[in-house]
Amino acid sequence: MQASQKRTWSRSGIQTSVMGFGAAQLGNFMAPISEETAAELIQVTWNAGIRFFDTAPSYGHGLSEARLGQGLRWKPRDQFVLSTKVGRLLSPRRREEIDFGCWIKGLPFEWRFDYSYDGTMRSIEDSLQRTGLERIDVALIHEVDVYTHGAEQPEVFNYAMNGAGKALLELRDQGVVKSIGIGVNESDVAHEAIRRIDFDCLLLAGRYTLIEQDTLNDFLPQCEAQGVSLIVGGGFNSGILATGAIPGARYNYAPADAEILEHVSRIEAVCHDFDVPLKSAALQFIAAHPAVINIIPGVRSIQQLSENIITFEREIPDEFWHELKRKSLIRADAPTP
Repeated sequence: MQASQKRTWSRSGIQTSVMGFGAAQLGNFMAPISEETAAELIQVTWNAGIRFFDTAPSYGHGLSEARLGQGLRWKPRDQFVLSTKVGRLLSPRRREEIDFGCWIKGLPFEWRFDYSYDGTMRSIEDSLQRTGLERIDVALIHEVDVYTHGAEQPEVFNYAMNGAGKALLELRDQGVVKSIGIGVNESDVAHEAIRRIDFDCLLLAGRYTLIEQDTLNDFLPQCEAQGVSLIVGGGFNSGILATGAIPGARYNYAPADAEILEHVSRIEAVCHDFDVPLKSAALQFIAAHPAVINIIPGVRSIQQLSENIITFEREIPDEFWHELKRKSLIRADAPTP
């Protein structure tokens, strides 16, 4: 499978390359990258035929949107798909007064949550201004999950569905955006969202991977039944499916426990027997599910981008997948390439 291979989103008719570009790193996530590197990353991604770009106002407090817009500004607008998010509004503030958290040297804007109807409309306008592009194709309600909001999540979720959800439905009906949904890390929240609102796409991070397949029970069948197009981020489960089961390997942003390390070690043994890179198996497995329309592995260097493309396009024999199922390392009902 080629990273640039086109897939058509079920309900919106959008066409994107199966591999997309996750632009969180353009916001200096955990470490800064230069303006020159950011521009080069976008250009090399474009040269590789990748045409789906995902960003958000919170990534670098506006920096990711600004850099992505600069890199795409003079590309033919009908040749790429731009996705961004709503749920946070940015206001100018002195840098020394801003808690940037994991975003290093972000733009001098402080963010606040706002999932209201009016806040969503303003967020879309602000994103258009920051990117300097004439339209947004995909709009997602960002992080209405328990991880972000804790005990207040049910109240926040209801408010967002009634406010931001209503606004996005109107914007899609008016043709301002082509596809709408939510972007979260929790499949049960995504599942509830498509029960409540007529969303046609979702971005889910880390919940359908080579070592996590519980979403095959109910969530993914529901996506298929409703024609919901699924974008999957976090395909390496925040690290371990890229590094392997090494000491200190990360799983869901924390050190992996013994059970996960053992599971990944057993997968690695099968990879070794068939000369298949673990990263190749991880990315190709996700993309094989019919509900998955796009994968967006994050990159912060040209080398990482090139490696992702090469590993994704690596040929894997059918026998490899049969062996993983025979050893119960992936579910028997999991679609494989």
